[in-house]
Amino acid sequence: MISSPPASRGGRTVAGPGDREPRPQLRMVWPAHRLKDPPTVPPPLGYTLRLYRPGDEEPFYRLMALAGWPGWDDERLRPWQERTLPGGWFLVVHEGSGEVVATAMALRDREEFGRPGGELGWLACVPAHRGRGLGLVVSAAVTGRLIEEGYRHIHLYTEDWRLAAIKTYLKLGYRPFLYLPEMVERWRVVCEQLGWPFTVRRGQWSGPGLRSAC
Repeated sequence: MISSPPASRGGRTVAGPGDREPRPQLRMVWPAHRLKDPPTVPPPLGYTLRLYRPGDEEPFYRLMALAGWPGWDDERLRPWQERTLPGGWFLVVHEGSGEVVATAMALRDREEFGRPGGELGWLACVPAHRGRGLGLVVSAAVTGRLIEEGYRHIHLYTEDWRLAAIKTYLKLGYRPFLYLPEMVERWRVVCEQLGWPFTVRRGQWSGPGLRSAC
């Protein structure tokens, strides 16, 4: 499970498996009515949730490589650390091995659609530890930290084929953000693959003509 944030304002285009050309990323938002209801998900037995501390860099790089994102190093990490809120980089540690097995970051976001906000970024989990709800644990922690910081516009980016990550976000309470006409059909397909109900309605976190769904 992994979901990545965009490289530039307004999102980015990503070529997925089977795509001939890059496509705009999917986006999801935290509902406005949940801003006073931060999620809390405790780690399962045998795992510990904690904050980043100096020395976690190498374990983080190993985690990212195992999760399908090789090539992380100090240079690549630096700009993301600069955007991470104090107390906003969460890690899950497997108690039996001491291995860092899941992570997510609470990021200061660039202005999106004229509104500054916070972003849930770089959710990742080691494959051998998937299926234990660790993505929910770190995603809930990040969302709670963004709410605590006072952000009213909280969102994330992901891709159509990252179904495990998307299901995690949906279960936590995030909603699809239909910021382009093509998003309606793309989200319909994603939700069908997940067996998740899909309806379209006016969203509370949206500009003119923009909607949230599910």
